[in-house]
Amino acid sequence: MQFLAQVLPTFLLIFCRITAFFAVSPVFSFRNVPNTFKVGLAVFISILVFTVVDTQETIALNGPYFLLMAKELMIGLLLGFTAYLFFTVVQVAGAFIDMQIGFGIVNVIDPMTGAQSPVLGNFKFFVAMLIFLGLNGHHYLLLGLMDSYDWVPIDNAIFARISEGGISQFLIDGFVRMFYLAFQMAAPLIVALFLVDVSLGILARTVPQFNVFVIGLPIKISVGFLILLIVVPGFLILFKDLFLEMFKAMGELLSLI
Repeated sequence: MQFLAQVLPTFLLIFCRITAFFAVSPVFSFRNVPNTFKVGLAVFISILVFTVVDTQETIALNGPYFLLMAKELMIGLLLGFTAYLFFTVVQVAGAFIDMQIGFGIVNVIDPMTGAQSPVLGNFKFFVAMLIFLGLNGHHYLLLGLMDSYDWVPIDNAIFARISEGGISQFLIDGFVRMFYLAFQMAAPLIVALFLVDVSLGILARTVPQFNVFVIGLPIKISVGFLILLIVVPGFLILFKDLFLEMFKAMGELLSLI
């Protein structure tokens, strides 16, 4: 019992950070991943981290201990949210394309999140997820989570960092970067479809007999799918750069904390 009283508080703090990370991070937070698997994996990773984390100082189960738990939960949520933010780039880019191609009123249920998502955004999200798993990105996420204890120990002062405003500014910059990357990813199709709209407008002015509203949507869908077929092979390089940005942002967050 004395041994448990020494190791249990530290283990619970480690478990809080890892569980919070799994609650919002890509791959691990999806609804089709069983909750028993999430909890079991969190316990297993916590045991691995506990064996390598410096636990020479005994942590007492008192009032300030709950403050340490809140800090660990916040660190895990921030890390997981930063990683998931860059996967949202793919769905936002798909939403831009859907509005331009005419699929803006068509949404499908994403089985991974349970929310409605655009058609092409869902397609790009699945492609990004397959590439991420093929590149062992989930292993790098776990490695980054375990390395976070070297950067941010258990007795960190995250509330002081939040009060300084650096973390809030980082999250705002992350949102800006997300929309910037999403627009870059959707730019080829948006520009091509914009030129199709201009061509249809010129056609409507020069040949009023054509019903642009009838032929416009099939033309835009055909051109959109053709250009999408051309740019799909470039997704591998594009998503690699996106994942590099994601891990770079997680490193910046750890340095801020």
